[in-house]
Amino acid sequence: MPQIAANGIQLEYVSFGPDSAQTVLLIMGLGAQMTRWPLPFIQQLVAKGYRVVTFDNRDVGLSHKCEEAGPADMQAVIAARMTGATIPCAYTLDDMANDAVGLLGALHIRRAHIVGASMGGMIAQLIAAKHPDRTASLTSIMSSTGHPGLPQAKPEAMAVLMSPAPDEFKALVEHTVKVLKLIGSPAFPPDEQMLKRQAIADFNRSTYPVGVTRQMAAVVAGGDRREILKNVTAPTVVVHGTDDILVPVEHGRDTAAHIAGAELREIAGMGHDLPAALFPQFVDAIDSAAKRAQG
Repeated sequence: MPQIAANGIQLEYVSFGPDSAQTVLLIMGLGAQMTRWPLPFIQQLVAKGYRVVTFDNRDVGLSHKCEEAGPADMQAVIAARMTGATIPCAYTLDDMANDAVGLLGALHIRRAHIVGASMGGMIAQLIAAKHPDRTASLTSIMSSTGHPGLPQAKPEAMAVLMSPAPDEFKALVEHTVKVLKLIGSPAFPPDEQMLKRQAIADFNRSTYPVGVTRQMAAVVAGGDRREILKNVTAPTVVVHGTDDILVPVEHGRDTAAHIAGAELREIAGMGHDLPAALFPQFVDAIDSAAKRAQG
């Protein structure tokens, strides 16, 4: 997979399908490498006639690591949010959105169908709101507006999210499988051995837990996007699972409610993951937004 300079840093990316096709840009979530976009899902998009580009966000995978910033002090981050003080963070979600826009520019892609999952959905929303000339359509999956009045994650989900990942290989793999099973889709339970293989592949490709703390600080500092979402003019589809214990479905409803003309697609039994059984529904959501953009 190649690297390219974008927004002043190096980003690891990969492209599937013909360069001449309309581009779908996939943006992954908190601490997740681009390899978390399942290849069969990408292949279904390519079969629909799209070029698919995805990349490692800064501080994850093989992209630039902001090592000079040191680990984020999450206690200070949470305290600042509670008191309304300035939240200490090495960079913002806007910076991460500019990374993605810079990648499009470096690849000479004028406009793309922007797709983001979880934190990636937040980044995708910012691209659509602040870079309308780069955004053909928007698909926001299991994401949020960041409004503080929305329901919080279930305590058990928050506990695993905030707990530090183990350093030792076997313990880290077990921890990752536990987290993915907990937040996954109850109606589409994943195969535990598949999750284990994925965790091992992630570990072998790149392990950089300190970067996750900086990404998390950026999410907390991102605040409420409701007002800026009024600027989104691209055709939008919001996809959210009704059984998401990490980002409850009310977050998806709020996202759709604050983007003019957005279509909300709630999926019963879906949690905070991308089950293979739902690939056709995700592809159809993206394709539907893209076709609306084509008039």
